[in-house]
Amino acid sequence: MGNLSVVGAQWGDEGKGKVVDLLTARADIVVRFAGGSNAGHTLVVDGKRIVVHLLPSGVVHRGKVCVLGDGVVVDPEGLLRELSDLEAIGLRPEPAGLRLSARAHLVLPYHRELDRRREGVSEALGTTQRGIGPAYEDKMARRGLRVCDLRVPERLRARLQAAVEQVNPQLERLGGPRFTVDDLLPPLLDHARQLEPFIEDTGAFLQRALAAGQQVLFEGAQGVLLDIDHGTYPYVTSSTTLAGGAAAGAGVAPRDLGAVVGVAKAYVTRVGKGPFPTELAGEEGARLRQAGAEFGSTTGRPRRCGWLDLPQLRYAARVGGLDWLALTKADVLSGIEQTKVCVAYRWRGKRLDTPPVDAEDLAQVEPVYEPLTAFSGSLREVRDYEALPAGLRELVALIEREVGVRVGLVSLGPQREQTILRHGFQAAP
Repeated sequence: MGNLSVVGAQWGDEGKGKVVDLLTARADIVVRFAGGSNAGHTLVVDGKRIVVHLLPSGVVHRGKVCVLGDGVVVDPEGLLRELSDLEAIGLRPEPAGLRLSARAHLVLPYHRELDRRREGVSEALGTTQRGIGPAYEDKMARRGLRVCDLRVPERLRARLQAAVEQVNPQLERLGGPRFTVDDLLPPLLDHARQLEPFIEDTGAFLQRALAAGQQVLFEGAQGVLLDIDHGTYPYVTSSTTLAGGAAAGAGVAPRDLGAVVGVAKAYVTRVGKGPFPTELAGEEGARLRQAGAEFGSTTGRPRRCGWLDLPQLRYAARVGGLDWLALTKADVLSGIEQTKVCVAYRWRGKRLDTPPVDAEDLAQVEPVYEPLTAFSGSLREVRDYEALPAGLRELVALIEREVGVRVGLVSLGPQREQTILRHGFQAAP
């Protein structure tokens, strides 16, 4: 199958961590190409639950190289905390096993403070308050600090001084504290010392690896519907979430990205604010949330839950260039009496097969549902597709017919082995 790019096909939290973990077996290198510690990928390995935020999900595989690419925004303190957590369970990567892009931008304490303060006023969008948006703002305004700045203390001091002169007036207007270079510099220099063994020109490293025939897995964060350009703006993240952004975010050519795998749940969730046409309120939503353990890996927030939305999945397949779908948490639908799937929208007297552009219009659509045959019983021991309940096979067939993308993987639980592969899809060489 060559190189692969794995992206979320909904609003994030689709189970990309497990899919990347499975596919890492067939890769030499796993690259995170965008986003920051606002992501949270949950892995279950040998019964242990491991949550990574910045590090690629492939970090739990020994002998693999993990890369944080140019397009990622890196919180040095958070990255070191993740490495320490992995060390505690014997999984900390050696310097040769983790490469940190010198071009990646930094998330600094004033970014986090600005994010928190904004969420307390009318600008609130339901962010993770990890400073991701303000860090990307600084990047686009050409005043951000990058990982390469950590290597030159004099330059780091000068650029911090310019940064605090920009951010302090904003924080003062929001009732926040002032930052000084003398507060920020000492911990950053300590972070720089600890991270130095991992820092390099990761784009050049990847190009050498690709030229040598090594297999690369590009790992996305969040989901297509949270993309800054193509998502439900303004209720989106601050970076590109599409596989199309992986080339720029990793520093490779578009031809190197390989096939694109979109990960989607058998239902839909989202966190934060924004329109959600198939959202379930009350007892129905609570039952789905409890059955799927739908609480944020990064924030712990309860996720909003609803029925699978095929208009949005069609859209994700189109703008995301999906070659395959990986369907996760299919087991969660077992035992639900009246399972539905949204196949279209009604809006202003018309039938829509994909979402309208504006978030306010999306909030006004009426879902058109088709019922599915209910099924019950545990599915976590099933390993043969034909042994799945008829209702679940009906769902997979409906997705393939309506979306036009093959479902190559069906996940029936958090463990690696609780997975069914189809259509020749490969999780290992």
